[in-house]
Amino acid sequence: QSYRYACNCVAAFIQEKYKLSDVPFTALNRSFIDNYDLYLRTEHRFALGTIVLLVTRLNTIVGEAIAEGIITADPFAGYEAEHPEREQKYLTAAELQRLMTTPLHDPKLYHIRDLFLFSCYTGIPYGDMCRLTTEDLEVAEDGEVWIKTARKKTKIDYEVPLLDIPLLILDKYRDMASEGKLLPMYSNNELNRTLKRIAAICGIERKLVFHCGRHTYATEITLSHGVPLETVSKMLGHSRISTTQIYAKVTDDKIDMDTRSLEEKIAGRFSVAI
Repeated sequence: QSYRYACNCVAAFIQEKYKLSDVPFTALNRSFIDNYDLYLRTEHRFALGTIVLLVTRLNTIVGEAIAEGIITADPFAGYEAEHPEREQKYLTAAELQRLMTTPLHDPKLYHIRDLFLFSCYTGIPYGDMCRLTTEDLEVAEDGEVWIKTARKKTKIDYEVPLLDIPLLILDKYRDMASEGKLLPMYSNNELNRTLKRIAAICGIERKLVFHCGRHTYATEITLSHGVPLETVSKMLGHSRISTTQIYAKVTDDKIDMDTRSLEEKIAGRFSVAI
């Protein structure tokens, strides 16, 4: 269905631009691609993500024509679609600190903040947090406490060592949940609705939803601090390490951004004799 829609868009472009019902593959060149891109931006005013999708569909069809020997030159050579900026889904260390230290003056806000922080420091998403019971806790020989269970979504086993903050949260809400559950939970909608209020109070200027906690754990808590990709993948319960590599890419971008910021801050402040 998405290919049919993409083909309809190309047909509409050909009709409007060239006054034709169709053009042969051999007529496609870089100018055609650039004009089609412009047409999607100006005539339809599509969002960048939609433009990328439509142009990618055309590129796939062109690739098949090249493979079949219908055309030899790639009209997409040198073309690069403008991608939308990727929304940052994790909290920075500074934002986490504000979340943990800003007075909220409401027991419910503190409760929901604590549930979110538990996700931030364990990587456990909402659905799996709702299922946690005391039977999922395991104390190792060295005294370290672990959560060991399986993902609700994929049935894949995962195990997470509990840092100080999630241990404090478990202690705070001990015996408050029903039926042997570890934590007293709210509905996901209520959590997300209240997290917006908490973000505003804490001066966090981004859309904050509960699943940001899992992204924060993967990016800010683990990978940014040198925890190996394979270990993070196991703790998150990913079936493929390629899924975890998405977070690693974000971390690489973050390191590059932080390094540039550091360079700007120290520029001209230090000198060395060479």
